[in-house]
Amino acid sequence: MIIMGEDAQRVKDRDAQEYNITAARAVAEAVRSTLGPKGMDKMLVDSMGDVTITNDGVTILKEMDIDNPTAEMIVEVAETQEDEAGDGTTTAVAIAGELLKNAQDLLEQDIHPTAVIKGFHLASQQAREEIDDIAEDVEPDDEEIIKKVAETSMTGKSSELNKELLADIIVEAVQQITVEADDGSYVVDLENVSIETQTGRSAAESELLNGAVIDKDPVHDDMPVTFEDANILLLNEPIEVEETDVDTQVSIESPDQLQQFLDQEEKQLKEKVDKIAESGADVVFCQKGIDDLAQHYLAKQGILAVRRTKKSDIGFLKNIVGGNVVSDLDSLEAADLGTGNVRRDDEDELFYVEGVGDDFHGVTMLLRGSTDHVVDELERGVEDALNVVATTVSDGRVLAGGGAIEVELASRLRDYADSVSGREQLAVEAFADAVELVPRVLAENAGLDSIDTLVDLRAAHEDGEKRAGLNVFSGDVEDTFEAGIVEPAHAKEQAISSATEAANLVLKIDDIIAAGDLSTGGDDDEGGAPGGGMGGMGGMGGAM
Repeated sequence: MIIMGEDAQRVKDRDAQEYNITAARAVAEAVRSTLGPKGMDKMLVDSMGDVTITNDGVTILKEMDIDNPTAEMIVEVAETQEDEAGDGTTTAVAIAGELLKNAQDLLEQDIHPTAVIKGFHLASQQAREEIDDIAEDVEPDDEEIIKKVAETSMTGKSSELNKELLADIIVEAVQQITVEADDGSYVVDLENVSIETQTGRSAAESELLNGAVIDKDPVHDDMPVTFEDANILLLNEPIEVEETDVDTQVSIESPDQLQQFLDQEEKQLKEKVDKIAESGADVVFCQKGIDDLAQHYLAKQGILAVRRTKKSDIGFLKNIVGGNVVSDLDSLEAADLGTGNVRRDDEDELFYVEGVGDDFHGVTMLLRGSTDHVVDELERGVEDALNVVATTVSDGRVLAGGGAIEVELASRLRDYADSVSGREQLAVEAFADAVELVPRVLAENAGLDSIDTLVDLRAAHEDGEKRAGLNVFSGDVEDTFEAGIVEPAHAKEQAISSATEAANLVLKIDDIIAAGDLSTGGDDDEGGAPGGGMGGMGGMGGAM
């Protein structure tokens, strides 16, 4: 009996598991070489020819043209890690790939996927408990440790050359927007931090500014550009002649009628400007356009106006100066205006807007770089470090980096495996082996011998040195916490959790039913996909 269409494909049991595991590992292999301070960069060229050069895991996976349902599940791991922890995306994806590789070995030994899934789940729970036990507490005002967290996040990225300056900026920014809650915890609202970029200058000239930076010009040369305690209007309505909602035609039979028509438009614009002036506004940041004639009237009134302000900038300005975002000038009142200081930097061609009073606050990190590619990668590195510092301040726990936590976890998980009965014990041991992928890849990417490194790390941890990790710059095993290689505990917990859930989701699939052809490309194993295509399903090259 035929129950599916001619183009439908079905892959079952071991073939389905092998197909899924191969697809997931292909994604993990694609980002492995970017892990760590000595990781390499990827050049990504999109269909429009735009080039992105980065070693940020989530950026690579988002930019890649992935056309495989299983591979897309692994990309979701990176996106979840980015959303929840801000960094550690490459670690999460690499561990997920290694878990599936080890699971494949267990499946080949005729261990049922359910046993593997249960073992991975038990190991993940135990790992999170062990991370909490190993983690060390850090206070929000401990600038030395928190700066090390920021520097560790930026090491190996384009921001590394100026990581000390940038770490100072990041820590100061987070401190300014951190609020202590009633229960004694700390809340960091990153909505109050904006990142602006500027090319043509050195990254060493990056700075932290109180308030907002608006990269726009005044709409008229005769407008004043500096105000103290200005009344600021945030406008989400064009200061232009209103257009009708339907197509209309106006029949003009004489010059007088034309003049009347133009006079009416001019009157409409003047009324809009008069409403702004009557409200007491000194400065207008408009999200939409401003008519040339309205620009002239605003300049005559001594009002500074900026048009086409980004929506994100309008929202950030609201945090800084207060007031409301006005969508209808007819309902504009003085109470809708915010208050702040506005000044123009003619050299940078930027407006600086500072809030007045304690109720409104926000900071802008102005990042500078020589070219667009440099400043884009700098921004990605700083965003990751900013998220990591914010996570550390709110979570209050840190770990030694350089693979120290992974080796310690693996050791403890192997001890825990002895208490697990049944075939799940083998899955727990496979989980421990997968976690050790991180120090192995760190060593590989640094040009070191991964086996020797792992042996040295295991020996150090057996001697009770739970902070012993790999310093990739010296090639030595040392106390990485003392060496300034510090990572947030929450990011590590999230990476373990996300990787395990994704791996278990893939392992639970034993049947793939596709409406069309599952084959997605050629026969090459692009991205390091092991094993090539399966059962007429095409090579994994098409997954990317």
